[in-house]
Amino acid sequence: MESFDQLLGRVRQCTICEAELPYPPRPVVQASESSRILVVGQAPGRRVHETGLPFNDPSGDRLRTWMNIDRETFYDPQRLAILPMGFCYPGTGKSGDLPPRPECAPAWRETLLSRLPNIRLTLVIGQYAQAYHLSGARQSVSQRVAQWQDFWPDVVPLPHPSPRNNLWLRRHPWFEADVVPAIQTRVAEILAES
Repeated sequence: MESFDQLLGRVRQCTICEAELPYPPRPVVQASESSRILVVGQAPGRRVHETGLPFNDPSGDRLRTWMNIDRETFYDPQRLAILPMGFCYPGTGKSGDLPPRPECAPAWRETLLSRLPNIRLTLVIGQYAQAYHLSGARQSVSQRVAQWQDFWPDVVPLPHPSPRNNLWLRRHPWFEADVVPAIQTRVAEILAES
């Protein structure tokens, strides 16, 4: 069996959807077999594509606040894996970034997840990640997030932390009042164990 580093090397060299991308492929992932928290997002944005660092944008700032961790902890693959549904920036559409490319998850997702045996908490961000990771009836992101306790303590569905979601956060004050403190406590417990 190939080493985990070899697997990540193959992922980072992936070009399966190259013809569909606005820029050359640049798969952005972070993981280690010792990772204890998994962040599942949608796909890298343009800034992330440019820097190669996941959640290196205002969305990441908010996500780290929700988790109550600093950048050093967030970018430590021994603690935290970041595997978006699409590993490359898909481009921009009329109302924001395009959806993750559909080729990525079938090609890599199960292979990578099977090599992360120590995950204790999975944060599932947005509709594409939730559709893949959370089984059951088709629901909106708002419905899934409202039912977060159904998945607790191993999985937490989240809205996207993008500044574009400020209106959603204002309309759902219970999220930052109830869910965020629970996430912060759980993250602190898991990181204290490692």
